[in-house]
Amino acid sequence: MSPPRTIRGPGLFISQFISNEPPFDTLDGMARFAAGNGFVALQIPVHDPRFIDLQRLDESGYIGKLETTLHGDRLAISEIAAHRAGQLMAVNPAYDAVMDGFASADCRGDPARRQARAAADLGAAITLAGRLGVVRLATFSGSLAWPFFYPFPPPPEGLIDRAFAALAARWRPLLDHADQANVDICFELHPGQDLHDGATFDRFLALVDGHPRAKILYDPSHMLLQHMDYLGFIDRYHDRIGAFHVKDAEFVVSDQRGVYGGYGDWLERPGRFRSPGDGQIDFKAIFSRLTRHGYDGWAVLEWECCLKNRLDGAAEGARFIADHIIRVGETPFDAGMRAQGSPDRLDAMLGLRRP
Repeated sequence: MSPPRTIRGPGLFISQFISNEPPFDTLDGMARFAAGNGFVALQIPVHDPRFIDLQRLDESGYIGKLETTLHGDRLAISEIAAHRAGQLMAVNPAYDAVMDGFASADCRGDPARRQARAAADLGAAITLAGRLGVVRLATFSGSLAWPFFYPFPPPPEGLIDRAFAALAARWRPLLDHADQANVDICFELHPGQDLHDGATFDRFLALVDGHPRAKILYDPSHMLLQHMDYLGFIDRYHDRIGAFHVKDAEFVVSDQRGVYGGYGDWLERPGRFRSPGDGQIDFKAIFSRLTRHGYDGWAVLEWECCLKNRLDGAAEGARFIADHIIRVGETPFDAGMRAQGSPDRLDAMLGLRRP
């Protein structure tokens, strides 16, 4: 077990705040908004060139400009995020039409080209993270097998094995590139992705030979809605947890709908996301477990709530994270009471040397 460390934060994942209205339409404006609400880091996605333009990585001074913009508001980059590119790495044909909405216009209707562009974007995002000294990339795994997650009728023999083999083959070169760049790829375990729980992560990990750069973005909201033990998960997978989304959730038992939601909107679903502190997740225990196991990354707000507005969610979320971070003590609380013992004294206390 690693020694306890003070978790860094609060950070803000900006994806849910991006819009066409100031201050949410530029990196400079978003940085001022975040700093004004008490955040000290941003998790920045690469899908919107107004915030990070992957086509400009080799442009002289571009990376320095990014750093200057954030440093002006005393903000760090917690992680680079590439969720959309990750999702486009593996798309079952059932989702081609909706996933084309995430793809650039020149790739739509061409799954092979769409996947190749996703791999190129992920490679560029890894390179960017390495140049910035940001050691973690947050992403999704993509999904080939998700339409078959409920076994009725059962899929043909070998279908799931084939899906995971293909997924691992697509990600292995990116994991190797990440290793060269000193960057961990943190997969957010998320329903809709082939990597959505511990078992699917383990299955993938075995196929990439336990790659040291394959890590987990821990988001307890997705575990609560799957009725998983999200605290026990930390104990089992702490050495693979590289990133942490602070997002709350609740499951309100219904006599009409179950875990699949009945195709309802978020307010109608038994399982739904909430702002931190408004749901059912025990964040005090989560911060304690992560701190105990030596998690040295960031606590990052991912705001998604079916009721509360995002401005209140951001302001309250920054305070919520700050209040939950445990500042690790430099010495044990009982250090002043612990006496030194010579071998003779220890033996005498144990009765090993009696007159």
